[in-house]
Amino acid sequence: MKQKVVLATGNQGKVKEMADVLADFGFDVIAQTDLNIESPEETGLTFIENALLKARYASKISGLPAIADDSGLVVKALSGAPGLYSARYAGVDDNTADAKNRAKLLSDLAHVAPTERQAKFVSCIVMLQHETDPSPIIAEGECFGEIALAEKGDNGFGYDSIFFSPEVNCTFAELETEQKKKISHRAKALSVLKNKLAIRA
Repeated sequence: MKQKVVLATGNQGKVKEMADVLADFGFDVIAQTDLNIESPEETGLTFIENALLKARYASKISGLPAIADDSGLVVKALSGAPGLYSARYAGVDDNTADAKNRAKLLSDLAHVAPTERQAKFVSCIVMLQHETDPSPIIAEGECFGEIALAEKGDNGFGYDSIFFSPEVNCTFAELETEQKKKISHRAKALSVLKNKLAIRA
């Protein structure tokens, strides 16, 4: 019998990207939105702290084990911004946020040379068995690339259309879902999670 686990995110892009992989690990994944659980305020100072906040809250409300991801885009020329504030970089929190965040980032980098646009995606995934779990599983993944001069591609979400990966010579938004699952920061963090789960089993 599969273990039920709540996926602590309201981001439908993350749900889509993570649920299938977690199901392959043997979990019966329930998105927190299906349980009418809102995301808590992200007051942490690191990706790990925010992921723990989200997982603890979802576990507390649902009574189930929880898995949460906190991730962001770190741009060298912007001293690490948008970083923890990637999802609300443009100051909006609605269905226009992704497009406005990308537009703001491209504007902020307008005078930055193509050779100085290095960036990385960071993903931190945590799993708790219960709200007060003293030993959460923590898994991290990073993916290096650069910010493109303009948007390209129609797949993905968030900053995918402006994140150019030299590894595949295109933006993440130009990749099919199965391709992205193999190389993304979240895919790498999920792989680490899988290995840590196997060790604990």
